[in-house]
Amino acid sequence: MERNPKLIIDTQKLNHNMRTLVHAAHAQSVQIALVSKVVCAHPAVIACINQSGCDMLADSRAENLESAYTALPKLMLRIGMPEDAERIVAVSDISLESEKATILALERAAANLGKMHRIILMIDLGDLREGVFYQDWDELLDVAQTVKTCPHLELYGTGTNLTCYGSVLPDQKNLGTLVALTERLRDTLSLPIPVISGGNSTSLKLLLDGTLPKGINHLRLGESVMCGVIPGTYTPIEGCYQDVFRLDATLVECKNKPSYPIGTLSRNAFGETVQYVDKGLMLRGICAIGRQDVSVDGLTPLDPNVEIIGASSDHLLLDLTKAPQYRVGDTVSFGVDYGALLSASTSRYVKKEVF
Repeated sequence: MERNPKLIIDTQKLNHNMRTLVHAAHAQSVQIALVSKVVCAHPAVIACINQSGCDMLADSRAENLESAYTALPKLMLRIGMPEDAERIVAVSDISLESEKATILALERAAANLGKMHRIILMIDLGDLREGVFYQDWDELLDVAQTVKTCPHLELYGTGTNLTCYGSVLPDQKNLGTLVALTERLRDTLSLPIPVISGGNSTSLKLLLDGTLPKGINHLRLGESVMCGVIPGTYTPIEGCYQDVFRLDATLVECKNKPSYPIGTLSRNAFGETVQYVDKGLMLRGICAIGRQDVSVDGLTPLDPNVEIIGASSDHLLLDLTKAPQYRVGDTVSFGVDYGALLSASTSRYVKKEVF
């Protein structure tokens, strides 16, 4: 028997989610880059991406793009470091960029490698992560002109990122600003700039509602296809599965113990001051998985009678009082949100199983 913990990937459900959302986007002439970073470009997920009908594969890590077997164009999501320019050009066809120094380094790298590299110039619409700030037209024009002067680079598009840092939701106003700035760049520079990348999965709601501003013709989708929800509001997407991934862990202890610690309390191993609730005697279970393996806050027991109490580095504590049937050696299964999926996929201690 295979040992837990393990992350289980249902490729049939994942294929369904990918094809459903790619079809919905293509019906509105919107290109889709499917993002593999949350699962570290697992080969089974890459195979699903290849079968989805999407327009490109996107990831934030050069290692993932390098290992991904695909005929699709590869998009580097994380803005580059100048010293990594040659690797970025070698492993990707397109990259998201915002700094002149990096763009010039990419030009030198592309010249050395004899390649053309496409740039999507990022514009910060207020989420305050990457991009030229939308109110600074002079800098935006300067950076765009820099790309135009580079013979081995193409100003392929503009793009933005919303919600990931500043929690700002995309709407017709901020995405309309992106379209307007791109049209101004097109007129000023006499360039086609064919792509306007209107953000990540949070922008999908606008597309599905039919309110995506005209001119937005590209989205980068990760969480929506992997988890079947709209990030930010975590609204389930109609027609998509929310249980593509499952985490299994093994019970290594089941004992009746008090629910409130005994003795003088201080901070836990993570420097946290925890507020405990005295529920009397409790059937407490321990699973062989912890914070070193997964973001515990993103786990939901699939058995509604099981409750997560907390976790240390290596142990997940459960209240099994309403589920006394569990025994040592049994498997407890959990749903995972995006954060838990990310950490479990990254952890070398969590096995990955595909069906």
